[in-house]
Amino acid sequence: MIVTLIVICEVGFWVLLALGLALRYVARMPRLGAGVLLLEPLLEVVLLIVTAIDLKNGAEPDMKHGLAALYIGFTVAYGHYTISWADARVAHRFFGGPPPVPAPAYGRARAVHEGKLWLRTVLAAAVAIALLQLAAWYVGDAGRTGSLTSWQLTAARAAGIHGLIALTYAVFPKKAPKEPGEPVRVERPPSETKR
Repeated sequence: MIVTLIVICEVGFWVLLALGLALRYVARMPRLGAGVLLLEPLLEVVLLIVTAIDLKNGAEPDMKHGLAALYIGFTVAYGHYTISWADARVAHRFFGGPPPVPAPAYGRARAVHEGKLWLRTVLAAAVAIALLQLAAWYVGDAGRTGSLTSWQLTAARAAGIHGLIALTYAVFPKKAPKEPGEPVRVERPPSETKR
């Protein structure tokens, strides 16, 4: 049942997003559209309550409970970001809004952008780890909570891997291409310079 509810919450997220944006731009009801968009967190609250009830009723903690915690963590960290991203693109593409500001592609600005995304992943992992710890305490039987602990490690690993990827943008920054009118310097090998 939990996996089905996770799927329903994911579909519900996108349905509420589409409905909120449609009310905001198509029906010209920005307040009602914003109200619908504010319903998004209720999906996660419902998922959290159902997961807790499932555990309280004696369900064996397993993959579905870990997945529910990761989903809630992701939504807490990336939900508003995703809604803002979609809102800017819908406004521009269909309703004459200003073009969305693209993510920086080069140098330090790109490294900072990737660092901020990594901090969101850290937040998502922290929320998931905290929820899984609360679930483990709620179950109260260390013999039954091994899968919850393994999901905590999965969340920490995901944040660590994303951190390493973000770090590569700082250590090996991508350079911007040369401007069309800028002269190109050709370096000659040392053997050709002395003739």
